Amino acid sequence: MKIRVGFGFDVHQLKEGNDFWLGGIKVPHEKGATGHSDADVLIHTICDALLGAANLRDIGFHFPPTDDTYKGIDSKILLKDVVKLLADKGYTIGNIDATIALERPKINPHIPAMKAVLIPLLNIEEDDLSIKATTTERLGFEGREEGVSAYATVLIQKI
Repeated sequence: MKIRVGFGFDVHQLKEGNDFWLGGIKVPHEKGATGHSDADVLIHTICDALLGAANLRDIGFHFPPTDDTYKGIDSKILLKDVVKLLADKGYTIGNIDATIALERPKINPHIPAMKAVLIPLLNIEEDDLSIKATTTERLGFEGREEGVSAYATVLIQKI
C-alpha cells in the first residue's frame, strides 16, 4: 500500500451582500466570500490538499479562474471532479483534517451540515473528516473580518 499526504491552503475576501458558501452549505452571514466560483474556501482547500497529495498540481491548474466555464460554479462540482481524478490515478482518501479561520460567524453549529454534504462527495466515512474552526483573536485580515482562510491536511492511499 502506498500512502501520501497533502496540504491545502486558501483565502477569500469577504464582502457585504455576498452569499457565504462554506463546506458546501450556505452559512447565514451579512458578508460572503468573493471569487471566480462560489468562493467556498473550505472545499477549495480540500481540493488543493487532495490534488497535492496525488501530485496532480493545484485547483487553479484544473479549474482556472480565467475560464468562464467555472464562473460562479458550485465548488461541490469541483470537489467531485477532484475525487474522480484521484480515483483515476488509483487513490482513495484515508482522512481529512481541516481548519477554517475567521472571526465571525461562529462555524461550530454548521459543521454537522457541512460534514453531511461533504462525506458522500468524498466517498469517506464520517470519522474520516475533521472540520474545525478558529478565530485569530482579532488579528490579521481574518480578525478584521476582511477575509476567511482555511487549511487542510489529507492522507490518501493506493492499494
